[in-house]
Amino acid sequence: MLISLRSLLGLALIASVLAGCAGGPGTSETQRPSQGPGASELLRQAQQQSGTQAAQSRLQAAAILSRQGNDEQALDVARDIDTSQLNRGALIDWALLVSELALRKEDGRGALAATRILDDVDDIPRDAQQTLRHRKGLALTLVGDSRAAAETLIALQRDDAPFDLSDDIWKPLSRLSERVLDDMDTSADPLTEGWVALARLYRQSGGNVSRLSESLQDWRARYADHPAARRLPSNLSALRELRGREVKRIAIFLPQSGPLANVAKALKTGIQARHMAALNQGEQTPQLTYYDSSENDLESLYAQATMDGAQVVLGPLDKDLVSQLEQRDEVALPTLALNYGEHPRNRADKLFQYGLSAEDEARQIAERAYMDGHRDAAALVPDNEWGARVLRAFREDWEAQQGELDAVVHYAPKGSVSDATKRLLDSGGDDIDMLFLLALPSYARQVPPMLKYYYAGDLPVYATSQVYGGRPQPRADHDLNGVMFVDIPWLIPDASVGGEEALPFYAAYRELDARDDPSLLKLNAMGVDAYELARRLPLMQALHSLEVFGATGTLQARDDGRIQRTLPWAQFQSGIPAPLLNTGSGLEIGNVQLEQ
Repeated sequence: MLISLRSLLGLALIASVLAGCAGGPGTSETQRPSQGPGASELLRQAQQQSGTQAAQSRLQAAAILSRQGNDEQALDVARDIDTSQLNRGALIDWALLVSELALRKEDGRGALAATRILDDVDDIPRDAQQTLRHRKGLALTLVGDSRAAAETLIALQRDDAPFDLSDDIWKPLSRLSERVLDDMDTSADPLTEGWVALARLYRQSGGNVSRLSESLQDWRARYADHPAARRLPSNLSALRELRGREVKRIAIFLPQSGPLANVAKALKTGIQARHMAALNQGEQTPQLTYYDSSENDLESLYAQATMDGAQVVLGPLDKDLVSQLEQRDEVALPTLALNYGEHPRNRADKLFQYGLSAEDEARQIAERAYMDGHRDAAALVPDNEWGARVLRAFREDWEAQQGELDAVVHYAPKGSVSDATKRLLDSGGDDIDMLFLLALPSYARQVPPMLKYYYAGDLPVYATSQVYGGRPQPRADHDLNGVMFVDIPWLIPDASVGGEEALPFYAAYRELDARDDPSLLKLNAMGVDAYELARRLPLMQALHSLEVFGATGTLQARDDGRIQRTLPWAQFQSGIPAPLLNTGSGLEIGNVQLEQ
């Protein structure tokens, strides 16, 4: 019988923790937890105990706190346990507990640290081993190691684990590039071969549901005994229900004159490049019709697009126009605006919003830094409206996670970096354990040397994409070594996907690659992704979990229709962006350390 992860966690986890601890010294009271000491009493006992007894008492307390729904305290207690004092059974129970608590918090690195006992402990009982392997696969998905996640979960399915793994496998698998899929396919393993073939046909469908349905029929005939043939991943099942709703005509509202005309031109170049690449690859593509949004009001634009048979609108670009749309109850046609409105929430039904928002990057940095174990942040941002907006996004996400923002300096972009850095360190004192940096390269390059000058050279620095000029400059960027940042895949191909040929929409990238003007390439990439999102709008309306692995990041619609971008991480090494392998701090859980 198939068992869901949530059910297994709810039943087996606590039972195994309590049963495992019961056999150890000083733990017989937990065999009947309803009559034994509570978590507070066990923690008091642990203060008077030492070695194995103290570790066992804390483990029992953490299990009780978890059962009571107090996950934060349970995880804090579990992380403080000296796992070297636990016997083999209790160590397995500790790993089950911590991995579950970490996954509830979507802390992939914490869950991976706990599952390392798979490599360190022999003869783990089969049910616990399979549970830990499952969680390892889920954790790898969370940290973005999609290939390792897919391979881990496929191997678990091959071993007849009692889990319904279709959706868990599909999430990382559907993110993989053609090159990685080709590499996986060399295994000649029928199970892997079937999964890879399924991922390929999904990728090649280009959002065309009719084509996808036909391909799925052929796939099921070929792989009739495959687990996914018996139960397709939920996303694919939902997409099949949308057959006949393909987007065949897109109306594009872009200004041909005015202050945004050059931006619109760069976006149009990206749209056209992706459209032609899709045509050349044999995909069924929509008809594109452009409308000048600088000459007409919104009502006239929508009326003309509707008369012309458009099913979807791409645009407008102007922030004021998007703000007008998001305050309506609905829009006349499903719309993907190319900017974000100024209101806190998008109210309009059928309106989606997409742009290259630094606020998304700030929120992603806050979540990453917190997962890396930091709690006391400092921020160095420009003294302007842009800096205020991005800082607000970082602060809201950071404080929502219970982080403290101990020091903020709003610097003058042309002012003294030394003075700004000194003020920041004086304000934060010795408590700050990470720095959020929003700065252009010319300013950012001076910050790490100033931190070293003021004896804070080991302070981890997390930066937005603006820190990188968009092309490798080893000499100029040498002082940024160690700085961690996010950026779009198209600008950091080696760090994000392991090379240019693995980039999403590689054919369009090859046509558009403009190393002399990275800012233009970023707008081109936005146009490429806007085209892909627009032809998938009906799918996104029906399936909010749908992700697009795009040129500007992994894209997914939030509940209010705003597209959230998740960008890959990089770190300056020898002055060039490299894969983020180590944050310099590591995450310790008990005596198990996970290097980031």
